[in-house]
Amino acid sequence: MAIALPGPRRDIRSTLARLHWPLIAMLSMIGAAGVLTLYSAAQGSWTPWALQHLARFGMSLGLLIVVALIGMRFWQALAYPIYAVALVALILVPIFGVERLGAQRWIDVGHFQFQPSELMKIGLVLALARYYHGLRVEQVSHLLYLIPPAIMIGAPVGLIFMQPDLGTAMMLAMTGVAIVFLAGLSWRIGFLGLLGGVGAAYAAYYFDILHQYQVERILTFLDPDRDPLGKGYHILQSKIGLGSGGLAGKGYMEGTQSELKFLPEMQTDFIFTIFGEEFGFIGAIFLLALYYMVIMTGVGIALRAKTHFARLVAMGVLVTFALYVLINCGMVMGLAPVVGVPLPLVSYGGTVMITIMVGFGLVMSAHLSREGEGGIGI
Repeated sequence: MAIALPGPRRDIRSTLARLHWPLIAMLSMIGAAGVLTLYSAAQGSWTPWALQHLARFGMSLGLLIVVALIGMRFWQALAYPIYAVALVALILVPIFGVERLGAQRWIDVGHFQFQPSELMKIGLVLALARYYHGLRVEQVSHLLYLIPPAIMIGAPVGLIFMQPDLGTAMMLAMTGVAIVFLAGLSWRIGFLGLLGGVGAAYAAYYFDILHQYQVERILTFLDPDRDPLGKGYHILQSKIGLGSGGLAGKGYMEGTQSELKFLPEMQTDFIFTIFGEEFGFIGAIFLLALYYMVIMTGVGIALRAKTHFARLVAMGVLVTFALYVLINCGMVMGLAPVVGVPLPLVSYGGTVMITIMVGFGLVMSAHLSREGEGGIGI
């Protein structure tokens, strides 16, 4: 005879059953690709990267589920506070931040270091979604109502740019602008804003606002052969590795770029090169297809979301995720400047992985909100 579960336990069990498990499976496959590649990059060793990557993915997957189980009303109520905490943390970076590789981007919390800029990627999405959720359609393109989102985007972008972290600042700006457009901004105003952005970029270059190394990265992107043993070394070795993989690759753990350590930062920014060299064009296309399926599955969830807030949050997370993939892959192929953007769920790094999985927890919460107020009613 079947025994009925108590109310709260039954609610959690039924909610877990309604999670989008195919999306979780695809994210897990991408994470597994990261473990395999990091194991190979360490020449067949679980340390120092693969085992930690696996443990971090397991912990992050748990966070995804916890975030998904919490209703969207809870995240809507916390949207502005989360943004405020992230902004304060960014302000504190120059005072208490830890400097690594010439940049001050991290804050020490006990034995754990985290990047406030990663928290801001979630905070900005939530805050902008909360703001536009409360506007009427005719207010979205009104100049007066564009001032708050401009400040909400501009303040963290400026703070991150000064760390300096051009890649993250660009990603945050593009995510914010995308959410404003998705909220219903007039294309005429958007076009004027685009012209203003191009003008600002030119002014940053012309008036030496950019750091010298950032200028060098742009010049190297335009002509990698100008300094093949210096600034252009990363991108030239990356393209050699990708090209040498051919159609089917050299075979797992047979890549020369990792084995002979020709490629710097192979466990983070240039991990796609290691994957492409070992698994070839076919393997690289399979991995990119996984990313594409994750993004399109998320878009489907966003379009079916119950509220405007949930829809904008889901789309904001997906835009951030897509930018990670596009910028990193463009970077290692020589189609974009080297700006230090990792490949999501594949590159080694804990804070970025947590950010991405928490973001997909919000996407999952939006999915659950279609059948009621999502989650377990928090």
